[in-house]
Amino acid sequence: MTIRVVQLGSPRHPQEGTRIGTVRRPPRGVPKEAFASGDWYDVWFPNLAPSAELVKQAQAAQSPAEWQAFERAYRAEMKAPAQSRELDLLAALSHGSHFSIGCYCQDEARCHRSVLRALLRERGAALD
Repeated sequence: MTIRVVQLGSPRHPQEGTRIGTVRRPPRGVPKEAFASGDWYDVWFPNLAPSAELVKQAQAAQSPAEWQAFERAYRAEMKAPAQSRELDLLAALSHGSHFSIGCYCQDEARCHRSVLRALLRERGAALD
């Protein structure tokens, strides 16, 4: 039982389970009925997405220092009580079921999902 961290829209892994979209907005130009069948996500969970301001900051980050500033700010957002409890819940669920979380970004190293992976690992989540 594990959490798989994925790029939304990529082909699903056979053991992936429910795909959770941790993104601020649904995919553009995709009908809601096609979110799951198009390998986007089964459940939209924007609660763990960066705020709109931080999305802009991440997209504009050019240097390692700018990316680190984004990462610090995003980690601070995820320390809010609701987000912290949601991360704890996902970490606990990872020990009893397969599911995935993801975002649209091509490069995980420059995506909030890399930080989500670290946050879940820090909470003892079973990660693939």
